[in-house]
Amino acid sequence: MARRKPSILLAFFILLLAMEAAIAQGQGNGNGNGNGNGSGNGKEKGNDNKDNGKDKEKKPKEPKKPKKPKDESTNYKKMSPLPSGQERGFCQGKGSCQYKTLVCPSECAVRKPKKNKKSKGCFLDCSKCEATCKYRRANCDGYGSLCYDPRFVGGDGVMFYFHGAKGGNFAIVSDDNLQINAHFIGTRPQGRTRDYTWVQALAVMFDTHTLVIAANRVSKWDDNVDSLIVKWDDETVHIPTDGEVEWKVNGEEREVVVERTDDANSVRVTVSGLLQTDIKVRPIGEKENQVHNYQLPSDDAFAHLETQFRFPNLTDLVEGVLGKTYRPDYVSPVKRGVAMPMMGGEDKYQTPSLFSTFCNVCRFNRPSGFPTNKEHAEY
Repeated sequence: MARRKPSILLAFFILLLAMEAAIAQGQGNGNGNGNGNGSGNGKEKGNDNKDNGKDKEKKPKEPKKPKKPKDESTNYKKMSPLPSGQERGFCQGKGSCQYKTLVCPSECAVRKPKKNKKSKGCFLDCSKCEATCKYRRANCDGYGSLCYDPRFVGGDGVMFYFHGAKGGNFAIVSDDNLQINAHFIGTRPQGRTRDYTWVQALAVMFDTHTLVIAANRVSKWDDNVDSLIVKWDDETVHIPTDGEVEWKVNGEEREVVVERTDDANSVRVTVSGLLQTDIKVRPIGEKENQVHNYQLPSDDAFAHLETQFRFPNLTDLVEGVLGKTYRPDYVSPVKRGVAMPMMGGEDKYQTPSLFSTFCNVCRFNRPSGFPTNKEHAEY
């Protein structure tokens, strides 16, 4: 009995140790699963909710629209003229001429002379820091001109003819942010294999806007009657004949100005950062009709446009009948030394309408959401 007692006590002691170990293991599993899984899952959920809250509060910022390039040559503030009447401009663009004042020469004291045919206008150029005298009308022998039976002088200085087709529409310039289409009118006398053609209307398209300059159809020509049509986004606009003799509109990114450069039928169009063009409406005269044997009908003066373009910011990949001649690597394919060097490509540059931006090589695209099937009145 005395020997059994130590054995029983030993067994009881071992049993107590086993029970304590089991209890310790249960508490460890419970804390681990409860605190670990429960607390862990709770924290993860809490973080998820917190992150979702942040996502709702902070939406991704929309990328800023790139600023359109400014035409630094005309980036100046008008100042009061000198006592002599010479107009002045304070240059505001970046460059060597910034914050300098340009003064018009005495030979052409004002920027917009009343009689454009006889007087030169002052041109303030803040990119070159100079003030010069220039006629504000199209020079049909100058770079970027489009005149006559359409005769072009390209950005490379090479002259060529592009006849297009009577009633056809062609992309004259198509670039990333600008397209200019031309509507051709014409006639085909008996015995001829092609049309005589002239440009009757231009559609200048950029951003979401369309500016149209067109010659009105008239049976008898009168120099004193204005045969010029100007439309802005399908609305006819009136160009004043007194005061500043200009119409302008300021968009979010561009200013558009159409100003008279003569009493009738002559304007200068400026779209800031994109183009400046001088346009004149003129008819086919009786003598011209006879010399070229156009055989025009007696009830149509075939009023058309004479135009000269200037482009400050074309890209190196610009397209169009005229546009491609401004490419830095362009080599003209026309035959030199002949009376009428011809440029082909009607199939590449023809558009479905005056207002269409689609052709086989056109680059310009309207902003997303712009209705591409919008109807316009044709000319």
